[in-house]
Amino acid sequence: MTDLQRIALHDVEIPPAPDGSPRLRGVLGVPEGPGPWPGVVLLHEAFGVDGVMRRQVQRTAASGRLALMPDLFTDGGARRALVRTFKAVAAGEGRPFADLEAARTHLAAMPGCTGRLGVLGSSVGGGLALSVAARGFDAAAVFYARLPEDPHTALLGACPVVAGYGGADPGLRGAAAELTAVLTRLGVRHDVREYPGAGHGFLHDAPVGPRALRPVLRGVLRIRPDPDAAADAWARTDAWFAEHLRS
Repeated sequence: MTDLQRIALHDVEIPPAPDGSPRLRGVLGVPEGPGPWPGVVLLHEAFGVDGVMRRQVQRTAASGRLALMPDLFTDGGARRALVRTFKAVAAGEGRPFADLEAARTHLAAMPGCTGRLGVLGSSVGGGLALSVAARGFDAAAVFYARLPEDPHTALLGACPVVAGYGGADPGLRGAAAELTAVLTRLGVRHDVREYPGAGHGFLHDAPVGPRALRPVLRGVLRIRPDPDAAADAWARTDAWFAEHLRS
């Protein structure tokens, strides 16, 4: 049995925040052994809390952190909530932010949590994670994330940020360099890396999305796993959280 397989996942209901989803669901992963542990709120990608995302929760818990992924599509499913989520992330406000705050508050109050909290997200979840890096977290890990509309305002006072982008990601050309420049200018501690041959979705450990769409996702949008980039990104994330989430 692998370390991931030993981590049981729990489907939970998260007490809602004002203006959030009334019956917010989530997935919780608890590390083995005695706590307390730091916590990490994980934010899913466009296809919701699928198998790839659930294994990211397991992986985070296996690394010794309480891991909670709120289902941002609780209210209406991906078909109804996806566009709304993208618009809210672009605007920097709305229901996804309320649901994220509900997850952060719930995780911090758990008896097994030290109170030190990180946020981890990729793609649309990465954009959301980047937008809240200055809102009550101690460290952030963001991957193939679009920058906030006004990054100098959104990232002022942000927690330390580790980030990764794919050099072959057609939708985010120059994003790594732009984020580096913004964080440097704001004096935010950061580690931003671009992986030359990687596309969008390089953290995935399996193909995502409806089977019929996968050729388009892979060939046109370059959404594809990249084990080498993923291994390096996870190693950097583990080291970042180990440093910045210590009690």
